[in-house]
Amino acid sequence: MKILLTYQSGLSHRKDPYISLLPTGLCYLHACLRDAGHDSLLTNFSACSTNHIKQLLNDFKPQMIGISQWTHNRYASLELARLCRTILPDCTIIMGGAHATFCYDEILTIDSPVDIVVIGEAEATLLELVSLLESGAAWQQINGIAFLDGESIVTTSPRKRLENIDLLPMPAEHLLYSAGLDIQLQTEFIVTTRGCPSSCYFCSSPDFWGRKVRFRSPEAIVKEILYIQETFGLIYFSIRDDTFTADRKRVIDFCRLLRDQRVNIIWNCQSRVTAIDEELVVEMKRAGCECIQLGVESGSTRILTQLGKNISPAEINNASRIINEAGINLSIYLIGNIPGETLDDVNHTLELIRKIRPDDGYVSPLAYYPGTKLYKDALSKGLTTKTLFSATRHNALYAASPKERSAQLILKELSENRPKNPKRFTDQKKRIGECFTTNVIAGEWYRQQGALNKAEKEFKEITVNTPDNPWGWFLLGDLYSEIGNPERAAGCYSKVLRIIPEHEPSKKALELCRNKKSRGR
Repeated sequence: MKILLTYQSGLSHRKDPYISLLPTGLCYLHACLRDAGHDSLLTNFSACSTNHIKQLLNDFKPQMIGISQWTHNRYASLELARLCRTILPDCTIIMGGAHATFCYDEILTIDSPVDIVVIGEAEATLLELVSLLESGAAWQQINGIAFLDGESIVTTSPRKRLENIDLLPMPAEHLLYSAGLDIQLQTEFIVTTRGCPSSCYFCSSPDFWGRKVRFRSPEAIVKEILYIQETFGLIYFSIRDDTFTADRKRVIDFCRLLRDQRVNIIWNCQSRVTAIDEELVVEMKRAGCECIQLGVESGSTRILTQLGKNISPAEINNASRIINEAGINLSIYLIGNIPGETLDDVNHTLELIRKIRPDDGYVSPLAYYPGTKLYKDALSKGLTTKTLFSATRHNALYAASPKERSAQLILKELSENRPKNPKRFTDQKKRIGECFTTNVIAGEWYRQQGALNKAEKEFKEITVNTPDNPWGWFLLGDLYSEIGNPERAAGCYSKVLRIIPEHEPSKKALELCRNKKSRGR
C-alpha cells in the first residue's frame, strides 16, 4: 500500500533549523511500514507552501495518509487533513499523536476530514489497520482506534503496549525515503525508552506511554548509533528519553560498550534529580556525555508539590553538585508563571539558580496539555472548560494570566549565573583522569572566552591521547579556521574524514578551506 506519513508544525514563520524535525514516533511508524513491505513516504510539510503540498500529493497519490497531531499544531494538522481530503477524496486519512489521543472527540466531528484516530502507541495498530484496508477486510474491531459511526464516536478496546521495544526497526534505516527532512539533524535525536516513572502533573507522558518504563538494550542503542555514524557521519547525539537514567545498570553497560567499541561520540540526555549518582555520572562523562538536562521546575518546595514533582530542593542541589563535580554541563528546565506562585516562591528559584550555577537552562510558562493531571484538575475545579483547545488557535494554552512575569525573572537570572572559573577543569582532570569529554568542554569554554591558545591545547590533547577520535581534529579544524589558517584547518578536517568518512560538517568545512586557499594563490 502507498502511505504518506506527515507532519506540519504550524510554525512556518520560524527560521531556526528545528522546524525540519519530525516527532520521533512518526519516524518509527515509517520504519515499521517499510519494514513490512509497504511503500511509505515520510514528509515534513512545515516549511512547504500549499502548492508544494498539492504537487506532492498528486505525484505520490497515497492510498492512506497518517498525520501527527500535537497541541501546538492541532489546527495546522486539521487544515492539512482537509487539504488532503480535497486533493484525494478517496484516501483514508488517519491522525495520531499525543493531542489526537486525548482529544479524538474534537477531531471526529460530522464534517471531519479524518476517518480514524489511532490512540496511544501506534506501531501495531497501524500495521494491522493497513493490512485490513489493503485486503478490503473490516477494520472497525481492531484495538486502539476511534472513528465516527454515523453521528456517534466509537472507541475500541485499548491496544496492549509492545513489551520488547528492541523489536522495532531503526528509523534511520528508512529516512532516505522522505521529503522535507534534514536527515543529519533528525538522526541526531534518538529514543531509548518508552514511559516515565514520574507523574508530574503538567506532563501527559504517563497517560500516553504508561508509568511502566520499557527499555531498549545497550547493545541495540550502540548498534543504532554506529549505523547512523557510518551512514550519515554523526558524532554528536541527543538522547530524548524522559528519564534516560531510570535503569542505572543499563546506562553503565551502555557507557562501557561505547568505550569498549571506541565509538567516540559526544552526547546529552535528560534525567531526574533522584536518578543519578556519582559513579553513574562519572561513567557517563568518560563515555562522552557532555550535558545532562534536569527537570528542576522550581526552587520552592511548595511549588514542587503543586506540580507533582515529588522531589526536594535538597535533592536538586545534590544532583547538580554531582554533575558539576564530574564536569558535565548542567542544563535545567524551569517553569514560571504558575497560578498561586508568590514572590517568595520565585525568590527560592532565583536562589537555587545562584547556588547550582547551571551552564544552560530553559524556562517555560506553565501550560495546559490534554492528558495531564494539571488539565484534568483544572476542568474539575471549573478553572477551564473542555473547549479550551478548540476555542482558540494559540499554540500554547497557559495556566496563568499573561500579566505574570516570573518566567522572565527566572530567565534573566539564568543568563547571569553561568560558571566562570576555569580551575574546575584542572580539578576534574585530577579527579577523573584522561577523558576527552573534559577536553571538549574545557576547550569550547576557553574558545568562547577568547583564550584560543588554551583551547588549542585542550583539543591537541585529544589528538595525542586518542588519535582515532574525530573530536580533537574537528575542533582543531574549527579553531584554525576561526583564526584564519585554512591550510592547517584543512589538514584537521581531512583527518576527521579518514575516521568518519560521511561527517558532513567536515566535508563542508574542508571545501571552504580549499576555496580560501585557491583564492589566496
